[in-house]
Formats: sequence, structure tokens, C-alpha cells
Amino acid sequence: MTMRELLQHTSLGGARLWVICPVYFDVESLRRLRGDILDIIEREGLLDLLEVRLVAVDDTGGVDPQMQEFERLDGTRVITVPFNLGHQRALVYGLRTLASEIHDDDFIVTMDSDGEDQPQDLPRLLKPLIQELGSRRKVVLAARTKRRESPPFKVLYFFFKNLFVLLTGTLIRSGNYAAFRGWMARNVIFHPHFDLCYSSSLLSLNLQLERVPCERGTRYAGMSKMTYLKLVMHGIRMLMPFADRIAIRGMIGFSGVLIVGILLGLAVVMTRLLRPDLAIPGWATYTLLLSIILSGMALGSVVLLFSLFVQSQSLSMSRLDVDLRRNHAADPRRAPAKPDREIA
Repeated sequence: MTMRELLQHTSLGGARLWVICPVYFDVESLRRLRGDILDIIEREGLLDLLEVRLVAVDDTGGVDPQMQEFERLDGTRVITVPFNLGHQRALVYGLRTLASEIHDDDFIVTMDSDGEDQPQDLPRLLKPLIQELGSRRKVVLAARTKRRESPPFKVLYFFFKNLFVLLTGTLIRSGNYAAFRGWMARNVIFHPHFDLCYSSSLLSLNLQLERVPCERGTRYAGMSKMTYLKLVMHGIRMLMPFADRIAIRGMIGFSGVLIVGILLGLAVVMTRLLRPDLAIPGWATYTLLLSIILSGMALGSVVLLFSLFVQSQSLSMSRLDVDLRRNHAADPRRAPAKPDREIA
């Protein structure tokens, strides 16, 4: 069935499609993206079934004057961050800002504005959501099948991807291009993991994920603002939501090395006591001792990392509870909280 036929067979008449993308001095690409999105929606015959709202998150902090001109276009809106957050956190800022306006049954699409997330893939991302309207926790991710990048970037990405799998046990093939229901934007987006990184938080929270193969496109205009330093920082942030898994894997790995080192050390001591005539090279003893010390230090560091993670999570969840209570009080569409029973 086509997208139009699927929507016509549902009760989502007049549903809204929110397309949210971060922008950093790239309004020319943003204009082209808007035109392509509207063309795709019209080609699918969905303009009379979906109300399209394009939201640009101005990651310049209001410095780019062209954003004001863009906001005058029909069906567009600009959310300005207080200062440069980076494209990941800018997306989260925009989603949290819109949370009180989004309905649970709306459709949300997050994507980059430079054209590398191709608008023609939009219907393919939305289709699984329409087919399973009862599943509001479903997230559809654009899985990259082909990348058009420079050779140095491909080399760095290859090593990072394998390091990511080693540390977290998760393969990364997706970025910001994702689609989900409004319920996710009103509830899950406030999880503390999203304070760290948007794209990897979608993977770390054990959501109902579906991956749709999508080829990465080329930029509409201009040059990428992503330097190698920013790329390394982005890679580190992607690891942060998996801090618990990294800590546990580190504890297991370094504990194993430490135990093996202790056992080998005992074997050396027993050999010297029982077989004093057997020569053992001095460098072997020192190397073994050094490995035990380093393993113990690494294990202690991992335990400290795990403890800090647990503490930060508890503080973030405490703040999250306050935010949710505030949203319940401010949003009339939410059911009022039941008063606590008095203790006799």
C-alpha cells in the first residue's frame, strides 16, 4: 500500500509531521531542504493528510541574520539556542522546546539540514510508523549503506566503528536521521542520556528500533563545518550514553587480566621456592609485576568511572522527575496527578 492509502485507513486525519533539523550558518542548504521535503510530500499525495511543520534549530545562537528571513516562509519555525551547542544537543534542545506543543500521535523526523540526509527517504522512514500505529515507542533509523567521505575520514571512521563495538557491543550505522511518534518527543527525549548525545542515546535506551537502509547523500551547498577536532569530540560524546556498558566490560576485562597476572606471579614465586635451580629471566618477573600493577590501576579507574556514572544518573533522574512534574502542571492535555494519600 502507498503512504496515502495507509494514512487514509487510519484515524489520524490532520496529523502533523514535524521535521526538525539543526542549522549552523547553512541557510542556503536549509531552503533547498524545505523545497525537497514539500515536493516529496506532495508527490506522495500527503499534503491534504499531513500538516508539515519544518523546525530549524539555529545553532549559531541567533548570530546568523539569514535565519530571520527563513522564518518568514510558510510552515517554518526557528528555535534559537542560547549559545552554540553542536548539532546533536541542538536537536535535543529543539525537541524539548516543542514537547508541550507536540501531540502523542504526531510524527517526528530529525535530520541534518545539509542534504546528506536525503528527503526522498522520508516516506520509507515514516511507513513503518504508520503500519504500527499502536507502538508509540518505535524508532525508525536510517542505516547508512554508503558514505561519500574523504579517505582520511573513512579510515578514522573504520577504527572508531570497531572501537565502538569493542567498548559497547553495539554497531553504529545511523546518525541524526530518525523518525518516531510524538509520544517519544514528549517523554523519552527527557532521558538524561540525551544531554550527552542524541544519536547514540537512541541506541542505548533499548527502544523498539527498526533500521531502513538509506544511502548518504551529498551536501546541497558550502563546506562542512565539522573539523577533525570536532569529529573526535563527537565520537567521545557518542560513547558517553554507554558509560555503564563500557564500565562493566572494562571491569570484566581488567579483572581477568589482573587474575591471570596474580596467578602467574604465584607460579613464579612457587617456582623459585620449589625449583631454585631453574633460572627465570629477571625481565619476565618485572614485566609480570608491571602488568599486575597496571591492571590494578586500570580496574580501579573503571570502578571509579562506574561509580561516577551511577551518581550522575541519580542526580539527572532527580532533575528529570522535577521536569516531568512541571510538565504535568503546565500541560492541560495531561491527566492531573492523583494527590498523595494522607497517612493515618
